[in-house]
Formats: sequence, C-alpha cells, structure tokens
Amino acid sequence: MSDDPRVIRLIMDLRKYGIPEPILSVIERIPRALFVDEPFAHAAWDNSALPIACGQTISQPLIVAYAAWKLELAPGMRVLEIGTGSGYQAAVLSPLCRRVYTIERHRPLLSLAQARFKALKLDNIVSRHADGLEGWPGQAPFDRILLSAAVGEVPVNLIEQLKPGGRLIAPVGPVPKSDVFAPKISFSQHLTQIIRRENGIERTTLIPVMFVPMVAGLPDARSSDDVERKR
Repeated sequence: MSDDPRVIRLIMDLRKYGIPEPILSVIERIPRALFVDEPFAHAAWDNSALPIACGQTISQPLIVAYAAWKLELAPGMRVLEIGTGSGYQAAVLSPLCRRVYTIERHRPLLSLAQARFKALKLDNIVSRHADGLEGWPGQAPFDRILLSAAVGEVPVNLIEQLKPGGRLIAPVGPVPKSDVFAPKISFSQHLTQIIRRENGIERTTLIPVMFVPMVAGLPDARSSDDVERKR
C-alpha cells in the first residue's frame, strides 16, 4: 500500500463502501493528482468531485470506483466510455479490461486526457473527439458502456451498441439545459444499470448521484479556443 497518508485515507474510506480490492488497488495506483487542475491540487486525494475546464468536473473517487465495480469488468472486455472529461475514469477502467474507447466533445479536455494517458503508458485507451450521444458505431458492439455525464433517459442507439448480455451504466434523471456546471442547483439523478437481454432490457436503479449533463453535438470552436488560451 502507498505510504502517502492522503491515499491511505481515501482507500480506507472507499473500503467502507464495499468497493472490491482489485478496484481499490487501481485507485491507489492511478495518481489522481495528475488529473486535477492546479488550483485544486491540494484536494486531489479527497473523496469529492472537483471542477475542471469547460464547465465539467472530475468525479468523486467513490463514484468512479462504484461505477467500475458495477460494470462487472473482465480482462477480455471492450468498454465504451462517453464523456472522457479529465480522463480519470478511463484511466481507472484501463487495467480492468482489454480496451477502453472514450469519447469527449470538448477538444481541449480530450487533448489533456490524451497526454495523461500517454504519460501513464495506458496504451489500451482509444479516444475520439465526437458527439458522445451517437456512441461509436464503428467499434460496436461493446461488452460495457459507461456514461460519465447525465441523461434524461438513456438513448436507444447506445443500448443497441451493447452486445447481448452487455451492461450499461449511466446517471439518469433531470439535467440542466447547458453543460455549465451549476453546483447551487440540486438535480435528482440516479446511477442506473441497464442489461441488454434477448427479449428486452433489464433496468436497475443503483444510487443517487449528481452529474453534469450530457449535451448533444460539439461545442463552438471559438469556445474551445478561449479555454485553451486561459489554461
């Protein structure tokens, strides 16, 4: 185990929620500080969500670990993540499966995430700048799909990109009308699991969460340029 007291504290906290040891081991090894913006470096190992560029967030470690747990990953699986963000969730998934395909609509965020994957030698992550709500049809079907932003309802086209017996996890519930994070507003969302069966879908509600919204399309290029200049 790490000798960093901040890491030890986080792992002990996550263990109380029943997170399995293989996932705890990955959380311990992936340096969350690498995925956190400099002004929040002091809180990198706190069990809390933090702001990142483009009005997005890096999720609370508990939620990252919990989602990885409930995906029930195996070494040979191919996983699609929608909403790369900082890249932290993809980095945690990487050692737990064969390949991670991750999509981000904000090019500046994707560029930073790609640099982090390279620095950590996470060679089984494939990334793409695209509208996540379209999924990645050219690489489908997937064993698992994880949405890292909230939807009012899971799009049917994403469920169709699952293999039979495949599992999708997404935050589902009311979302704000833009992708600008508004922490003063509370939204009742639940992490939801969908399993694709031959005769339909099996849906299970897991835990309450609050995520930024999944937004269709790509942002205005000028907005991305502004973010790059500010960094």
